[in-house]
Amino acid sequence: MKLTSNSFADGQKIPGEFAFCTPDPAHHVCLGKNENPHLAWSEVPAGTQSFVIICHDPDVPSQGDDVNQEGRTVPAALPRIDFFHWVLVDLPITVTEIKTGEFSATVTPRGKPGPQAAQGSRQGINNYTDWFANDHDMSGDYYGYDGPCPPWNDEIVHRYVFTVYALDVEKLAVDGKFGGPEVRAAIQGHILGEASLTGTYTLNASLQA
Repeated sequence: MKLTSNSFADGQKIPGEFAFCTPDPAHHVCLGKNENPHLAWSEVPAGTQSFVIICHDPDVPSQGDDVNQEGRTVPAALPRIDFFHWVLVDLPITVTEIKTGEFSATVTPRGKPGPQAAQGSRQGINNYTDWFANDHDMSGDYYGYDGPCPPWNDEIVHRYVFTVYALDVEKLAVDGKFGGPEVRAAIQGHILGEASLTGTYTLNASLQA
C-alpha cells in the first residue's frame, strides 16, 4: 500500500492549520485551525473490506512534571509514550481519500461528538480526553481528529505517524467508547496491508526552523 498527502510530505513539518495549537509569542501557544490533513491511499490488497486510520505521537513525555512550566524544559532523555490523535474505523472499501477538514475543521471545547462519523465510519476517542480530564472548561470525550499540541518547552521535535490499515473485516469488533489501544488490539489478525506517513511538529521556539 501507499499513503500520500497533499497537506505535508513524509518526514516534513506539519503546517499549523492541521494543529490543535500554534506558536504565540505572547502566550507560548494559541488554538489552531485543527483541520484534519488530506490523506489518500492506493495499491489496496485484494480481499480488503474496510480501512482503519490511526494517528499517534510516539514522543509524548512519560512524566508531566516539567511540561509547559516556565524556566524548565522537558528533557530529551525522558522516556516517551504514545498519544493518540485520531482513531477512525469502518471506513468502507469505496473510500480511498479523505479531504482536508472533512472530519475536523476547528477546535471543539469538550470534544467533537462520536462515535458515528462521515462516510459511515466510526471514530474513537483521542488522548485529549485524558489530557483535559481535570480542566473545567475543556473536559469531555474528544472523538475524532485533534491535531498536534506538543509541550512548548520540549527539547525534541515530535513525530506524528498517520497509518492506514486494510482489513479483512467490514466492521471492527470494538464498541462503546474505544480508543487507540483497543483498536490496535482489535485489528490484530485482520491486517492485509498498511502504509504510514510521518509529519513533524514543535511549539518550542528554539527548535522552529
